[in-house]
Amino acid sequence: MTAENLAALRIETPPATLREIALDRMRRAIIGGLFEPGQRLVERTLCDQLGVSRSVIREVIRHLEAEGLVEMLAKQGPIVARLGWDDARQIYDIRAALESTAVSDCARIADETVKAKLRKALDELDRNSRHNSPPGILDATTDFYQTIFEAGGHNIAWDIVSRLNGRISRLRVMTLSTENRTTSGPAQIRRIFAAIERNDPEAAAEACRAHVAAAAKIAEALLNKAE
Repeated sequence: MTAENLAALRIETPPATLREIALDRMRRAIIGGLFEPGQRLVERTLCDQLGVSRSVIREVIRHLEAEGLVEMLAKQGPIVARLGWDDARQIYDIRAALESTAVSDCARIADETVKAKLRKALDELDRNSRHNSPPGILDATTDFYQTIFEAGGHNIAWDIVSRLNGRISRLRVMTLSTENRTTSGPAQIRRIFAAIERNDPEAAAEACRAHVAAAAKIAEALLNKAE
């Protein structure tokens, strides 16, 4: 058997486990608002809804608790975590600091390969924005920023952002529900890319900070109104 034939045996993308599938479904359901903040998560009901065992549900809930999407209450069990403005403000502060540095470094060194990946993510973002598809918008936005962080060598920073991604995505879905946000948000991200495309670190960082600040302003108004 040749080396080429042996290479063909390699599994590049392992199939998702049942736990991973259930985790993804639950995460998306919480982020998308199918389960509302403060809603109890009953194991038996979730088992029936997802068609999985109680042990899988318990693993999923533990993982979602670590992501900040679920919280455990004494005598009540798991509920969908509530997100107030004070927590959201800290998340936006972290985003502004990490993302502005990452886009600046990406703009400084981005080559055509990186720019092509970013264009692809932006095309997906535009397509999903036209169809008003929040899940697609979230996926394309995540791909866009992951490319930026990895291109700039900010792997540890991306790990931090990934740990916050569930709560970041909840905030994104919330702000997307406001008038014109599915248009203004992608337009602001386009400005970030335009600065990266011309290898302008300062402009990229400024565009990034402006984008995060605009989202934070919308979130503050919505969360304060909800309290």
